[in-house]
Amino acid sequence: MAVGNDPNIVKAAIAGDRDAFAALLQRHYDRIHGLAWQLTGSRADADDIAQDVCCILAERLGDFRGDAKFTTWLCSIVFNACRDFRRRRSAFSRFADKLSVMAGLTNGPDGRDLYDAIWIESAISRLKPELRDTAILVAGQQLTHGEAAQVLGIAEATVSWRMHEIRRQIAPKEGTED
Repeated sequence: MAVGNDPNIVKAAIAGDRDAFAALLQRHYDRIHGLAWQLTGSRADADDIAQDVCCILAERLGDFRGDAKFTTWLCSIVFNACRDFRRRRSAFSRFADKLSVMAGLTNGPDGRDLYDAIWIESAISRLKPELRDTAILVAGQQLTHGEAAQVLGIAEATVSWRMHEIRRQIAPKEGTED
């Protein structure tokens, strides 16, 4: 299949064209993985979520009605998959992971996880979850406030307020050094 624009590829994929679906995945996989990584802060979790989203996309592509841009609709699927992932992940499993490293049963993070360490230490990681999610969608994925509002299921004005609050919270305080 020739590479075309998203609406044509989406229509063909919905109609059952396997090559179109493969092209759609190829075109958007980096966005899927990147958003999952930004939302979870973990490359391994992003890998798992991206695979899940590809399966979800195969099941739900027919639900896409074109009311929003395809990328906005896709971001909402990734966002919801990450939220579901966080819900499923229990405190016990996190504790077990740390304990297995301390007991020497598994290795700790390696150089590939440098991004994880930077993300955890960054200002955005200290924001409340709803502010962090908003910042990732608007600043990280460069969605408009309206598109982010669709993904989050909130009013566009709320996204605007959250972005104002984010800027206020991460701005350097007067009298402090950088």
